[in-house]
Amino acid sequence: MKKKRPTLQDIADKVGATKMTVSRCLRAPDTVSESLRERIFKAAEQVGYIPNRAPDLLSRATSHSIGVLVPSLTNQVFADVIVGIEAFTEPAGYYLMLSHYGYSPTLEERSLASLLSYNVDGVILSDHDHTPRSLRMLETAGIPVVEIMDTHRQPLQQSVGYDNVKAAFDMVSAMIRRGRRQVVYLAVRLDERTQQREQGYRQAMEAHGLIPTTLHSTQRSSYSVGAALLEQVVINHPDTDGIFCTNDDVAVGAYFECQRRGIDVPGQMAIAGFHGHDIGQAMTPRLASVITPRQAIGEAAAKVLLARIQGEPSAADIIDMGYTIETGGTL
Repeated sequence: MKKKRPTLQDIADKVGATKMTVSRCLRAPDTVSESLRERIFKAAEQVGYIPNRAPDLLSRATSHSIGVLVPSLTNQVFADVIVGIEAFTEPAGYYLMLSHYGYSPTLEERSLASLLSYNVDGVILSDHDHTPRSLRMLETAGIPVVEIMDTHRQPLQQSVGYDNVKAAFDMVSAMIRRGRRQVVYLAVRLDERTQQREQGYRQAMEAHGLIPTTLHSTQRSSYSVGAALLEQVVINHPDTDGIFCTNDDVAVGAYFECQRRGIDVPGQMAIAGFHGHDIGQAMTPRLASVITPRQAIGEAAAKVLLARIQGEPSAADIIDMGYTIETGGTL
């Protein structure tokens, strides 16, 4: 059952103004005095006020909509997740309200405020790091929340995904078992999952008495970024005999650069990626990668969210969908 949201009247009561004045201030701040404006915005922040763009009738009922926040709408990983979510929500009569936030918690906060203003019945989030205001808004909304793509951290309410730290540890350990000793991690975008994979990489290297080395790029992952990072590896770390990449785009780009430079894969250089994208599994040799069940994660997240919306008992707080280590032909 949705919680009763704070209203304009709640804010008005706090600041000693009329409901109409509060409404006017929130819509057009310059129409009220600076001191009153500051008091109104402070009160709105304290009570976790969420604007309601839905009609009054709808706000008293269910909207039959689910908010889905993803860091990117073009990333194949999240495109697969959305397909899985829709496989459950569409037959159940729920429609998705999608928004992306470019891996920024601040932009996630804005997108979340917009989604909640439409009175969605539940929310699926793609990250575990949220701003204090995002957390207050979610608490105020009182709706089911599911976080996806990570089970390593404790969720707000419920999470569906896999352990990025363990997955990275297992892949790098497989590389080391194949005789690789100078393995470098190529980290792109630097979001929380990239950082968790670096943690797993470092744990594997240190467990075998090896020295971890990471090359970072804040750019969006792409084949060209992977190629550029491989060039840095060759110039600055010439003894490298293995590359573990935060995703398959970077790994495929690194492989292409090895081809261009005449570096034998896997003879001279082992390469592993993450997610098991089609291009890596279709190329020859097949790319070593951590295969993640993106569509199944979307399906499971939608299933547990709909169950909670419909008042059914909550399943486990953490639902681990696992992963598969595919050694392919590049180790």
